[in-house]
Amino acid sequence: MTLKDKLESTIRNVPDFPKPGIQFKDITPIFMDAKLCDEIAENIINTFLHNHGKIDAVCAIESRGFFIGILIANKLQIPLFPVRKAGKLPAKTKSYTYELEYGSATLEIHTDVIKPNWNVMIHDDLLATGGTAMAAAELVKMEGGNVAGFSFIAELDFLNGREKISPYSKNIVSAINFS
Repeated sequence: MTLKDKLESTIRNVPDFPKPGIQFKDITPIFMDAKLCDEIAENIINTFLHNHGKIDAVCAIESRGFFIGILIANKLQIPLFPVRKAGKLPAKTKSYTYELEYGSATLEIHTDVIKPNWNVMIHDDLLATGGTAMAAAELVKMEGGNVAGFSFIAELDFLNGREKISPYSKNIVSAINFS
């Protein structure tokens, strides 16, 4: 069974969440299978490194990006730093506010986590419209890092998020795509 087959049979659809008409892709069942989590991390690493090369750190986006992001960072023996919603990080931060379909949101990063010119992989669980990944890319750039690319467990192709983040890096890896 391929990784794609495993993910298709594990990721569940939750209709009308968080609002009517949305078909939510719930990745939480993945975390019940340690071997599958390991396989996802290995797949992302191998594909990403083949396309880019050196990565100095992983930027994991709150909160579901933390789960596989830490596996990737540990396997590569590199640092992981979080990007979180405003007010969640305890030390000095920089913030970036971006527009959503239904308002705006703000993400923050600690100001002391990126060394100049580090190549940073930005990881999240899902690529939808691309707004959150784009905001994380802006924060990495603001702190002097290079966006080496993006990685996701799943990508919703029909929402065209790839178009929004590709100006930051063409290296975009998704373990599974949904049309």
